Amino acid sequence: MSEAPPVRPPRTLPPIPAVILAVVSVQGGAAFAKELFPALGSAGTAGMRIGLSALLLFAVFRPPLTRLTRAQWAVIIPYGVVLGTMNLSFYKALERIPLGLAVTLEFVGPLSVAVFGSRRALDFLWVVLAAAGIALIAPWHGGAGAVDLVGVLLALLAGGCWGAYILIGGRVSRVLPGGQSVATGMLFAALTVLPFSFAEGLASRLTPPLFAASLAVALLSSAVPYTLEMMALRVLSSRTFGILMSLEPAVAALAGLVFLHEQLTVTQWLALGFVSAASAGAALTARRVPPPVEA
Repeated sequence: MSEAPPVRPPRTLPPIPAVILAVVSVQGGAAFAKELFPALGSAGTAGMRIGLSALLLFAVFRPPLTRLTRAQWAVIIPYGVVLGTMNLSFYKALERIPLGLAVTLEFVGPLSVAVFGSRRALDFLWVVLAAAGIALIAPWHGGAGAVDLVGVLLALLAGGCWGAYILIGGRVSRVLPGGQSVATGMLFAALTVLPFSFAEGLASRLTPPLFAASLAVALLSSAVPYTLEMMALRVLSSRTFGILMSLEPAVAALAGLVFLHEQLTVTQWLALGFVSAASAGAALTARRVPPPVEA
């Protein structure tokens, strides 16, 4: 009687390519989403992305809503509200400033979390480097070519929400398994964003082709990168993950250039480099860095 052949484990992507592919997916999804703004509006596009992502995650993870305790709800609801506010403010920023700049400014949130409370001189260097990058982007003067101030503030708001999302997400992960917590949080994120979406006329604008396009945005921006990041985080340290995530501003700028024809000035590319270097440096030198997973 011959022996049965050994069972081979399912093939998965190596962790570093998985993170890079996740970054490309997120920024490609953001560029695709921006192309839907004329048809759906920025709030409408954000609502469709979050709402469809919530449905997809619910179908996969099936969180036990009826069995959650009051203590679990007390953490998950703020987590979802912050997640929704982050996405809405980011899409609103995209209406006004290029994708690469919006992501660069948004990175201030996870960078602040990485260095908050540290008293080491090296961490102070990353703060100075990031501040220099923001100063280069800031609209100090008006006229042609100036960056929109409201867009800058909205991107910084998204970054602040991203930082809060990381901090609250650490608490959520301790009270509910990862997939279930994100699925439940997405529900409250959708409830946060959808009133703005309908106020912007989503119900009258939505058509079957736009629904299909929104589903693609949800897959590219949430479902695919979330799966790839969870795959990578089983192997990678949070430090390595954070360094790889610092590629996001550059990838966003390239996605904006290729798909949206958004040209950045030399100064803006320099600012992007400063913030990316600060993020990578903070991840490399921090004793313990919460991984900046973007949902």
